[in-house]
Amino acid sequence: MGKKRKHTEIIEPTKKDDSVTEERPKRTLLGWKDKIEIKETEAPGVFRNKEKVLVTCSRRINFRYRHLMLNVVSLLPHCKKDNKVEAKSSKGATLNELVELKSCSSCLFFECRKHKDLYLWMAKSPNGPSVKFLVNAVHTMEELKLTGNHLKASRPLLTFSSNFGKDAHWKLIKEMIIQIFGTPKEHRKSKPYHDHVFVFSIVDDHIWFRNYQITVPHNESDKVARGGLDKMTLVEVGPRFCLNPIKIFGGSFGGPTLYENPFYVSPNQIRALEKKNKAGKYAKKVKAKTRRKMHELSNPLEPDEFADMWKE
Repeated sequence: MGKKRKHTEIIEPTKKDDSVTEERPKRTLLGWKDKIEIKETEAPGVFRNKEKVLVTCSRRINFRYRHLMLNVVSLLPHCKKDNKVEAKSSKGATLNELVELKSCSSCLFFECRKHKDLYLWMAKSPNGPSVKFLVNAVHTMEELKLTGNHLKASRPLLTFSSNFGKDAHWKLIKEMIIQIFGTPKEHRKSKPYHDHVFVFSIVDDHIWFRNYQITVPHNESDKVARGGLDKMTLVEVGPRFCLNPIKIFGGSFGGPTLYENPFYVSPNQIRALEKKNKAGKYAKKVKAKTRRKMHELSNPLEPDEFADMWKE
């Protein structure tokens, strides 16, 4: 007799659930994409700095001041440059509209008057405050030709002198400078390096700006130990300028006056005084000449004195 076959267990096929459909893999240029990407969502409550600065200038600006504005634009990776704006009485409303259209929160407006005087408006839009400065001692990067050369779009370190904490208006100006000149962390256009320093110091009630590069000796490794921080040096890059605060307003490009500099003298008054001094010198010369003529007419020379003068 032949052997009996073993009875195998019959496994019934599982019925597919038609309600649940499998997701097909997505096709890309590099092939089929099997893995499903999980988008990372920001944790709730995490603060993200979305500060953006609009940098613009007025029409008929001087070439030196325009180069200064371009230097500031190159130093701020989180800024947006716009076309020139007409410097009229309604410039505040126009600038506020531009700031809103560019989705910015701050503005630096370089206003040039008479092709000589440069004013800098530093404003927070749309609610303020805003500060108006007179810019003096301007030296651009092209003029200075310094040896410093830091990485473009890197994050700067902001340093302030101890004078910024003595008065309320200096504290307000310091906070505005931190918000405008400080590059936001993890900004898409910035580099995650700190290789230069912005220095703001108060001397004679003026704010002096300097930009320095942090350099490390080349004979050492890239990583410097904590004990070797004294070996780092600062090399100036530029530009240089001095800010003389005129007024602080409660609103954006206007509003109630919060502070007014009592020591401020406008450049027009300085030029008028110089003209008066020059005119005074000329008037003194004319008066002295007329006095000499009157003295000669009142005391005429005698014939013998004329003869002695001709002999000499």
